[in-house]
Amino acid sequence: MSSIAEKQENQKQVYTLNELEKRKVVEHNALIQSVAKMQKTALKMFELAVSCIDTENLPENNTVYLSKKELFSFFEVSSSSKHSQFKEAIEIMQKQAYFKIKSNKKLGIEYESIVPIPYVKWNDYNDEVTIQFSEHIMPYLINLKSEFTQYKISELQKLNSKYSIILYRWLSMNYNQYEHYSNKGGRRAEQVESYRNPSISVKELRTITDTVNEYKEIYDFEKRVLKNAIEEINAHTSFNVSYEKIKKGRSIDSIVFHIEKKRTADDNSYKLEDQAYIEGKKAKEETEKDLYTEAMQSPYTKLLSENMLLFPNDFMDIKTMAGLQKHVYPLYDELKALRGLNGVKGHLSYVSSKQEAYSKRNIAKYLKKAIEHYLPTVKRQDL
Repeated sequence: MSSIAEKQENQKQVYTLNELEKRKVVEHNALIQSVAKMQKTALKMFELAVSCIDTENLPENNTVYLSKKELFSFFEVSSSSKHSQFKEAIEIMQKQAYFKIKSNKKLGIEYESIVPIPYVKWNDYNDEVTIQFSEHIMPYLINLKSEFTQYKISELQKLNSKYSIILYRWLSMNYNQYEHYSNKGGRRAEQVESYRNPSISVKELRTITDTVNEYKEIYDFEKRVLKNAIEEINAHTSFNVSYEKIKKGRSIDSIVFHIEKKRTADDNSYKLEDQAYIEGKKAKEETEKDLYTEAMQSPYTKLLSENMLLFPNDFMDIKTMAGLQKHVYPLYDELKALRGLNGVKGHLSYVSSKQEAYSKRNIAKYLKKAIEHYLPTVKRQDL
């Protein structure tokens, strides 16, 4: 395979997918939050072309050059009809694909509708594909001083749904801010955590996924847009994501995502010979075992089981039970001191009746949030 940038005789840089891990997409957050009025192939092609922009050496005439062979490889197209598929995808992209961008200006909200790639050229006698960006999209791709998001183009390669791509970009935007403010400061601890656990209204999520008029029932929306996208993101990117549904009255009003970065093989390799690290890890495991033992003997564990808030699989999970003993049961002790054991029973009965399903169940976190919201009310009432 050829190098990532091959100098042709005419000095054009023809980008290939060699060393794909080094290529990044950089976009303004307004573009990340825009409505992508296009299908999966067009959106991935746009993202791939953006990854070819060298922000240190801006492309002349807003034009980049891709290898046709590597383009097919990125899309994992190997059929005999790949050329006709490519031609069809280009035509659809130019006739139908555009971004609807909403920006807050001093005088009010401004809307833009931009066809991002108005010109594409290729032929049958060489491997080159010419892609020219619209001059109107370029401000969202270059000279970005702030409010921008970057991620590896390789993260998108195996995402096979438009919704997966859109949601991955939005999650990246938030997680980038979490990493930035964790390292640089400038935000309160709860604000920093909110970037790792971002919330979005169902209305806004429908807008950016272009499903305002589709999947009207929340069950269909969750199944076809949300769950499938999260499964793909967890399987093929560096994120592990779960979510919870937040109700307002009887309706699902918003979604809170919980983002974790997967560890790479060498994350802790330097610690393998570090005796202090090994001893600290061992001490943490011993503490978890002690907490687990205490939790299994606690009357609160029995109450949670009776209220269908704990199940057999939870009892086998040391981290879950240790988390309950450390973070939740002390708060139940506070409630018990104020309202007696019957007060705890009443609270758990209410929580059970209102419980929402998790895509990745985290019952300790759910119960902690519930009691933390309830305790201040009890304390005010008892003044």
